[in-house]
Amino acid sequence: MDIFSVLTMVGGLALFLYGMDVLGDGLKKASGGKLEIILEKLTANKLMAILLGAGVTAIIQSSSATTVMVVGFVNSGIMKLGQAIGVILGANVGTTVTAWLLSLTGVEGSGIFFEFLKPSSFSPILAITGVIMMSMCKREKHKVAATIMVGFAVLMFGMDTMSSTVKPLAENPDFIDILLMFSNPVLGMLIGLVLTAIIQSSSASVGILQALCVSGAVSYSTAIPIIMGQNVGDCVAALLSSASAGRQAKRAALISLYYKVIKVVGFMVIFYALNAVFQFTFLNRPASALGVAAIHTMFNVVAVVAMYPFTWVLEKLAYLTIPESDDETKASAQGKKEIQILDARFLSTPRVAIEQCKNAAFDMASYAKDGLFLAMELFDKFDQKAADKVIELENLVDHYEDELSAYLVKISSKHLTEKDSQEVTILLHCIGDFERISDHAVNIMESAKEMYEKDLRFSKKAMEELAVFSKAVRNIINASVQVFRQEDLQLANAVEPLEEVIDYLNSEIKKRHVKRLRKGKCTIEMGFILSDISTNYERVSDHCSNIALCLLQLNEENFGTHEFQEHLSNKNNDRFVEEVKRLQEQYKLP
Repeated sequence: MDIFSVLTMVGGLALFLYGMDVLGDGLKKASGGKLEIILEKLTANKLMAILLGAGVTAIIQSSSATTVMVVGFVNSGIMKLGQAIGVILGANVGTTVTAWLLSLTGVEGSGIFFEFLKPSSFSPILAITGVIMMSMCKREKHKVAATIMVGFAVLMFGMDTMSSTVKPLAENPDFIDILLMFSNPVLGMLIGLVLTAIIQSSSASVGILQALCVSGAVSYSTAIPIIMGQNVGDCVAALLSSASAGRQAKRAALISLYYKVIKVVGFMVIFYALNAVFQFTFLNRPASALGVAAIHTMFNVVAVVAMYPFTWVLEKLAYLTIPESDDETKASAQGKKEIQILDARFLSTPRVAIEQCKNAAFDMASYAKDGLFLAMELFDKFDQKAADKVIELENLVDHYEDELSAYLVKISSKHLTEKDSQEVTILLHCIGDFERISDHAVNIMESAKEMYEKDLRFSKKAMEELAVFSKAVRNIINASVQVFRQEDLQLANAVEPLEEVIDYLNSEIKKRHVKRLRKGKCTIEMGFILSDISTNYERVSDHCSNIALCLLQLNEENFGTHEFQEHLSNKNNDRFVEEVKRLQEQYKLP
């Protein structure tokens, strides 16, 4: 084998690894993160978790990516450790699909059907089609489809190049001697483990083994130990990912390691014990790419079936390795739920990261609403504990805004679809509005506190007017939070007319106070407090309007925010005017 053959083989390997990377990225974009979101929500049933883990991994072509995602879910408290086990088991089965696709390099036979199954025949067609689509198509989903085609074509071309280069090595005694070394089970496992750990993909390392098998010099006695080592080496990515994570995430990564070690050691002990008794003759036969795929699949399927009743053992081992800390025990006993942490692992799948941001933003919206309602209740009966709770909620909302803003900025630096980019922008705007609502809640609480400390009271008329105003504000905040959580566009259209009515109430209540002041029925000091409350109420409604408009804008591509607001509240819009009149009657001041 001369230097040019070596260069050709290395070039084929480079194309193979690059093609696998491009293919994986394309498949992740095509799934749009939906698969991972389903994985997060439908893993309560152990069997369903295994099937989902297998399905997601088969589609995105990476058990490492699935396992790392699971570590992220566990670290964030979204998925329990017991649920993660099923997904990890399933991911090991799903990753074997790649080996079956790569086994096409070993297809032999005559006729046009068999010719088209060979990579050398269909790879150029896929590559040409993909490049044309990339050049001519404008839509994102067509470009993603083109990326998948090109990635798969490059992958198969690299695989075919490696296979054709190593084929002549079957006659090379030095090459055969090296391979015979790896027929030793321990050495074979080590080379499979190290290779997979380096390239961090069992699919890729199995593909390299399949390419070597085309030479005819790799026997099953060599291939089987290498396959076993590849299965263990695949957990390195998850272990590295969990290094900076919480204790639960570390346990999830250890479960992946323990499962793979147990299944590989168990298989090796049983297989070689049986071989010592029955002397399996097929071990000396040349391994094929198809044979490697079959062994890889059967091994993982049998391991899942055998381990299914004993998944609790894996969880027990993880807890024995990393015992439950005092803080965890206390939190569990008190039923406390930690603030959801936006895990950096999700950034590699922006759609999932955005979904986690939305979940955290929903919590933030609830805290802002709770703080506002609590502050409004203090006018009826002031309570210092409730006032302290308003401040506590405001601090919590501030923390959420800081975390979410920083995380959303990181997401925005990723390659996003137009829809995802819009959602990130909307979230950034909305969390800012919820944070300001929380600030106004503190202002309202301080007004109530001032009245309590100075023993001040509103007149009966002012209290009746404020009760109507408070009811309108409660309804608009409830509506805006529901719009945000459910993306209810019909309800979003109803927010702006209510905001218009709240503007009127703000103006009217201040006018009425001035009249009472002239008649000596109210004091200037109470006027300042009423003005502060009324202004805060009005500004809360403005932020509610912003939230509704943001959601409407996401579904209305022809308008900018200000132009959209102007369009929505156009006085010539009969429906808008009628709705405002109806609401004015509903919130009529006494």
